[in-house]
Amino acid sequence: MQPYQADPSSQINAALDAVKALVISLDGVLTNGTITLDGEGREMPGVYARDLVGIREALRLGMKVAVIAGRQAGAYRQVLEAAGPVDLFLDGEERLEAYEAFKSRHGLQDDECACIADDIDDLELLKKAGLPVTPINGAEYLRNRVAYISVFEGGRGCVREIAEMILDHQNRWEHSEKPNN
Repeated sequence: MQPYQADPSSQINAALDAVKALVISLDGVLTNGTITLDGEGREMPGVYARDLVGIREALRLGMKVAVIAGRQAGAYRQVLEAAGPVDLFLDGEERLEAYEAFKSRHGLQDDECACIADDIDDLELLKKAGLPVTPINGAEYLRNRVAYISVFEGGRGCVREIAEMILDHQNRWEHSEKPNN
C-alpha cells in the first residue's frame, strides 16, 4: 500500500472491502513476542484466547487465515489447529514463500490479503498485502509503512481487533455495534 493523497479512511475502507484472508505473523502478533522454555528446553506456547476467538470467527465466516513463523514453532500447531482450518507455516519457511504458497492454495491476490506483522523481518509481507497492519507495539520503523496501527499489542488482542474490523466492515460480524446491521 503506497502513501495516499486522498482521505486515509477511504483507502482503508477500500482495502477492508477487498479482504478475504488474514495473514498473521506468529511472534509478536499472535504472541507477545516472548519465547518461554520449560526446564527441558521445550517451547511453552501461549496465545491470547480472544485472538483465537477472532481467528475462529473469521474462519467460520468464510475468511482464510494463515499463521507464519520465521522459525521452528511447531509447538503452536495444536493450539492453532483447534481454532479451525488455519494454514500453518511453522517450520521455519521463508516468510514470503509461505505467503505466496498460501495465496496460491486459495486463489488469492495481494489486495485480498490483510497482513498483521510487527517487525522489520516481515516488511516484505506488509509491502505486498492489500491491508498491512502492525500492533501498537510493533517496530517503530513500520509505523509509516502500514495502513493501520492496531490499538492493541501483539499477543493481547491485535488479531481479534483486525478480524473483527474486517468482518464488521463487510457486514458479516454478527455482534456489530453499527446501527442498522
